[in-house]
Amino acid sequence: MDRTEDITDIIGKARQGNQIAFSRLLDTFWNDVYGFQLKRTENENDAEDITIQTFSKAFDKISTYNDSYVFKTWLISISKNIHIDLVRKRKRNLLNPDNNPDEIRKVLDNTLSMEDQLIQEQNLANLLRDIKKLKPHYQEVINLRYFNELSYADIATKLNEPVNNIKVKLLRAKKLLAEVIKNKP
Repeated sequence: MDRTEDITDIIGKARQGNQIAFSRLLDTFWNDVYGFQLKRTENENDAEDITIQTFSKAFDKISTYNDSYVFKTWLISISKNIHIDLVRKRKRNLLNPDNNPDEIRKVLDNTLSMEDQLIQEQNLANLLRDIKKLKPHYQEVINLRYFNELSYADIATKLNEPVNNIKVKLLRAKKLLAEVIKNKP
């Protein structure tokens, strides 16, 4: 079986929610997307953040992927759009004369994502109950990261998975948890 057929099979499994397939796609294409962003941004942190967001968005929207396009090209397109949005957002912040650069940095460092805000607003008992509604592998990464306060690297070692997988899995877990919290009666 050649690589193209193999990737097509993996994409099919990922569309069915197979976590191993998602991991294989991440492992296969991480360096391509990260390398592309590193050239564009010339900043390792931005390249890594954009790459994580790219895979998260791609995995959330994998059902919309059109098989007539090369999967890598689809990922790069997503990545490019995320980067463009980031540049626009930064430009908008810089063009606002009321913005003080030190204040911008403080806001960016202290600003919680929408998912993080929802999670933080819940009391601990409700939060633990909501976490239990997630699949076990998502429960595990949330517990290790937020309750055991392990770093991404420590979680990766403990679960014997690549750090990049852990980052994407945690991002997906937070999004799913935010949905559970939002949809509570």
